Amino acid sequence: MKVLASALTALALTAITAAPALANQDLAQKKGCLACHGVDNKLVGPSYKDVAKKYKGQKGADAQLVQKVIKGGAGTWGPVPMPANNVTEAEAKQLVAWVLSLK
Repeated sequence: MKVLASALTALALTAITAAPALANQDLAQKKGCLACHGVDNKLVGPSYKDVAKKYKGQKGADAQLVQKVIKGGAGTWGPVPMPANNVTEAEAKQLVAWVLSLK
């Protein structure tokens, strides 16, 4: 019985810690981000893991990326521009935090 309780506790903790990541991927899907960006692979734009790697440890990267998500941008990843996105600042912050957390 103790083994079952321990297993259920471990499963619950895993679900709780995975929920924010899944929620942010769901937001990315809902906002259309995954039409151009893959988590692991480049589509039209870079993969989110490549973005996380590029900006890892850079001071102010999160604020810079929030503005890029909101307003769009061009030139950082090649000639194809990223259009402005229909997201609130809070949603952009949530998406950027998720992207930067990827490994």
